[in-house]
Amino acid sequence: MDRVSGGAVALAVVVGLVGTTTGCGGRGAAAEDRKGADAATVVRGAADVVLRAGSAGDVRTGMEMAAGGTRVTIRGEGVYDFRGSRGQLKVMLPTGPAGTQEHRPIVEVFVPGALFMKNRGAGVPAEKWVRVDVAGLGDGNLVTGGATDPLAAVELLRGARDVAYVGEEAGGVRHYRGTADLDVASRAASPQVRGALGAAAKGFSRKGVPFDVYLDAVGRVRKVRHQFSFVNAGKAVGVASTVTFDAFGGPVRIVTPPAKDIYTGKIRRQ
Repeated sequence: MDRVSGGAVALAVVVGLVGTTTGCGGRGAAAEDRKGADAATVVRGAADVVLRAGSAGDVRTGMEMAAGGTRVTIRGEGVYDFRGSRGQLKVMLPTGPAGTQEHRPIVEVFVPGALFMKNRGAGVPAEKWVRVDVAGLGDGNLVTGGATDPLAAVELLRGARDVAYVGEEAGGVRHYRGTADLDVASRAASPQVRGALGAAAKGFSRKGVPFDVYLDAVGRVRKVRHQFSFVNAGKAVGVASTVTFDAFGGPVRIVTPPAKDIYTGKIRRQ
């Protein structure tokens, strides 16, 4: 198993997990898709296509974790402004043993270099936000907050290698599978997420992250799924992070928390 330093403190508050990461190779060598384009080239260029789309008015995230026979799922929904490299999600934590929702949704705001979270953990006053410097996280916020930053999920594809074109699905969506190289992705990433991916490239001992990505007819990412694995207290923890995008190009509203609403006191670990 690979090790990731730091970075899991916020995730510990969200779901009680502290982690490290590994990647395996994707299936097959670079292949030709149905239009004759090199599959790896198509996938690497998908981030630029998404950025040109400007925004996504319907972003959904899912993070599934398995450890010791226990599986938890965290889901989020929100919007993203790719021009401003900012987004907002409402993240729903798993239900309790009785099937009831025991935690308030966590509101997450992504901005270049930082993650803001409200309802984020013990010891934080109601309606206050916590600010996390993503470059200081050992995973670059790929899993720390319980939802991968949607822009980072797309930018990881710039490091695509060993890509195979799997086939066409309903609506003309094309499915590709491969491995994202963290070192390559961090060097090629947009400046807004370069620091975060650089932190992940340093923190992860193995640089390959397996992925499946689904592109529409114009090359936009409609869904991307990354596979991570962690070691927590000596136990293997599997993590599958999925981000889907829809409603491209429309207006979205993201409000960065004002300084007066940022909590700077001590946070108790759960």
